[in-house]
Formats: sequence, structure tokens, C-alpha cells
Amino acid sequence: MLRFLLLFIFTLSLNANNFTIASYNVENLFDLKNDNNEYNEFVPNTHQWNQRNYNIKINNLIKVINDIDADIIALQEVENRDLMQELRRKIPKYNYYSFIKYPNSAIGIGILSKIEIKDNRHIDVKFTTKLFRPILETTFIYENIEFKVFNNHWPSKAVGESYRVQYAKNLQDRLIKLPKDYDYILIGDFNSDYDEYLTFKKNQKLNNTFGITGINQILNTTFENKFVTYDDILKYEKRVHFNLWLDLPTQERFSSKFRGQNNTPDSILLSPALFDTKRVSYIPKSFTVFKPDYLYENNLVKRWKMEGSKFNKIHKGEGYSDHLPILAKFSINKEDTNILKKMQANEDISKLNTISDLYSKEKLIEPIIINDAIVIYKNADKAIVKKHNDRAVYIYNNAQELKLGYSYNLQIIQVFTYNGLKEIKEFAILDEVRKIDNYKNLYLDANQIDIFDFKYENEVIKNLKGIVKNSKLYLNDDKYIKIYSKNRNLLPKNGETITILNGQLGSYRGNMQVILHSTSDFKVGF
Repeated sequence: MLRFLLLFIFTLSLNANNFTIASYNVENLFDLKNDNNEYNEFVPNTHQWNQRNYNIKINNLIKVINDIDADIIALQEVENRDLMQELRRKIPKYNYYSFIKYPNSAIGIGILSKIEIKDNRHIDVKFTTKLFRPILETTFIYENIEFKVFNNHWPSKAVGESYRVQYAKNLQDRLIKLPKDYDYILIGDFNSDYDEYLTFKKNQKLNNTFGITGINQILNTTFENKFVTYDDILKYEKRVHFNLWLDLPTQERFSSKFRGQNNTPDSILLSPALFDTKRVSYIPKSFTVFKPDYLYENNLVKRWKMEGSKFNKIHKGEGYSDHLPILAKFSINKEDTNILKKMQANEDISKLNTISDLYSKEKLIEPIIINDAIVIYKNADKAIVKKHNDRAVYIYNNAQELKLGYSYNLQIIQVFTYNGLKEIKEFAILDEVRKIDNYKNLYLDANQIDIFDFKYENEVIKNLKGIVKNSKLYLNDDKYIKIYSKNRNLLPKNGETITILNGQLGSYRGNMQVILHSTSDFKVGF
């Protein structure tokens, strides 16, 4: 008995110096007091915003917060301080809270914490014609160690990127005043994808900043159009940040969905100090999205439900939020603070020699040699290469010298992830090895695999048959996969039955699709 008690105490002591930080946009938490600044559908006792539905909304939120059980949870879209106090009363394990919003603003941001709050301040971000939210800066004391959490809720994409750039500038101006080795975390709803600099460029309404984004180029989660990663975060002179979305496989990077596509409006960004092994350290690969079935099921986020016309929406008393919570773990244990160094020491770049290895890297710090890579598909300057008993990968451009059906020793200089699809961005041919007469044997029969499984990304498939309707290939009445071509004139016509002869399976923002590069990739008829 004593042995098990000691083991229990020892386990508790190991975990005592670990803590979890979460973020959750709760989607419009309003009370039943009329403050004359509520959103129209949350004016008390209208639109069925009444005691019954309020109770459901707040109890659902309490369930989520209790189930997450974070030590610190940053909340967005909370109407007022009274609601934060009510949450604290109903969840007594949180001894501390903070809150801020501008007068006359509908919603603000707050924090619930089990960890002592030393002080609060805010960063003003104001505009002449629009009212949004300040940034909440909260300083914590944990085991005599001080660190900060900056809770953000940036303007939505109803406005252009210039508004979010201003938020990032005001935040960065504050951060550069902190010592470079100070531990801080940027958290919240940034209303920006982790790869915003790619996703917003073609949207003229959003891109009013000549391609500059707040989250990527101002907060420096990217540098020279490459993400800041574990491998190099401590190497930069300028103030950079690591975005924890990079810890997850690309298909798992989402905290909300829009038209079935993955979006990452919520982020946790880390200062380099959280990797310097001194005080607080991030526990690598601990970042996750909290998505139990009651919050997320069948590719749907179960948001707070409203029905009716645009101007007469009615609360149904069901659901939670249009965002999913995100969380990460941190530690002040000496053993934990050395995890990143151990990871780097254990990774021998010379041992990375498969195409599968490329999928584990967001970018390459040093080139990787891939031997005997077979060109199984070729279209102009684009190609797909694959090794026997290994994955396939897409070479986006500069593949003119590669010949279809030949194998090569390649030096992979840089990889890239475009909207979820892994690509080789830069490479060099070291040797032409041999001609492969039966290279088509490396095509995968669509009838023998699950074409929706992301492990088949960039594979060339054959024998996929269906009927085309609105850029979707229907395999039966209710099952379909999107078909895509950069040249839309290549796509088969609506109503045609087609067979894919050699199509590229690709992923796009959390969904698999078939990419067609040429009319020879398919035939009309079965």
C-alpha cells in the first residue's frame, strides 16, 4: 500500500510543474441584461434569447471548460466582466480571472486561471471608424517564475488585412520591449490562417496590404516565406514566433470549418524563450485541438444553433461554438526543458533518406538525398516521383529535365506545403540511375485503397469511375470526391461518366481531391 502511495505522490510531483494553456472562442456569450450594445439577436427576450437558452448556452460552455481542464484558458467573445465572474463562481477551481473590452463594444476577451495572476494591462488598437477589441496582457506567477499570456481577438475578414496588420504591429511593438529571453505566449482568435500569406493573396478585398499579413510577416511566424520551426527558432536576431499548428499533420490543422474546408483562425504562438531551456518551456508536440464528439462530428463543428431569416434568427438552444478549443502543455521541470535539445540531437539528417521523411518536415534546414526516386508522372515542368515501398511526392516546377519512367538520385533542397499539399519546391539531379519499364505498376488502383485517406496524398491512381457534377466525381448517389485542374477547360463536362486513368490524389485544406493535369489523365466512359 505504501509503495503505491509513494508512487502516486511521485507521479503528482512530476506533473506538478506541468501546466496547460488553452484558447476558446465561445461564440457570442451574452447575458440577459440590456446594455444597449448587444448584437441584435442577443437583445434580451428577443429572438428567443431568454432564460432557457441562456442557461443552455452557459452550461454547455461550463461543460467544455471543465472537460478541457486547462490551468489557463483564454476566452473570446464574452460580453462583460459579470459573465467572467459567473463562470468563475460556477467553476470554482479557477481562482483568478481577467477581462477587458472597450466601452460600447459588444464583446470582449477574458482569462480564467488556476495560476496566480500578478497583473493585467491591455494594448490599445483603435480605428477612427470601427470598434473592435484591445489585446489583453496578463502576467502570471508560477512557482516564482513569471510569464505573460497575450489574449487576442483580431478583426474578422469582413475587413481587409490592414486591420489585422495594425493589431500585429501594436502587439509586436509591445513585445520588442520585453527582454529577448522573456517567456510569453500569444494566444486567441487571430482571424488569420497559420499560412495566411498564402491563402489571402488572391482575395482583393482582403489583400489591401500588398501581400503582407499580420500573423506571418509582422509577428514573424515566417521568415523569407518559410515557416519558423523548431530547428531554427533560436537562430534569428529579430523577434520571431513559432506557430503551434506546425505540430500537427496538415489535415488536422483546423479549429473551424468553412464550406467544409479547414480553417485556423485560432492560434498559439510561442516566443523563442520557450525553447531556450531556462524557465518555462513548451513541451514539443503537446499542441492539440479539443474535439470530442459533442463538439465535432461528421466533419461538422457543432456551433450554437440559430435558425430563420437573416433579419429574424431564432435561438434553438442547441450547440456550442463555431470554433474548437486549442491547447498546449508547458513545463518548468528541468527534464522537460531539455526535450527540444534531445529531439534535435537525436535527429541525424543523414538518416533522412525516404520520401516519407519529407512529409515530416515543414522545411529543410539541410538538403536530403533521395536515391532511386522514380518519375511516375510527368506534365511539362511538373512531376510526381515515388520510391518502391515508399510514398509519392509532387514536384511543382522545374522538373523539365526529369524523364518519365526513369529513376534518379535527387538532392531535395526545400519542401513546401501549399494548402495542405506537400511539394518539393527546390531540388537538384545528382544522377540518372536507370530506365523503369514497368513504372505504371506503382500506380494505385482506386478500388483497392481508401482514396480519402491522407496517407495516399500525391499518389497516382487509376480505375476511379464516376459521374461528373459541378466539379465533383460522384462514385455513387451520395459519395463523391472533388476533381480539380488549374486549367478549368481540362475538366470533364457535367453529366459525363469518366474513368481516371492516371490522376493525382491531392489534399486541399483538409479534403482529398483528384488533380487533373491533362486530358489524357481520364477518358469519357467506363
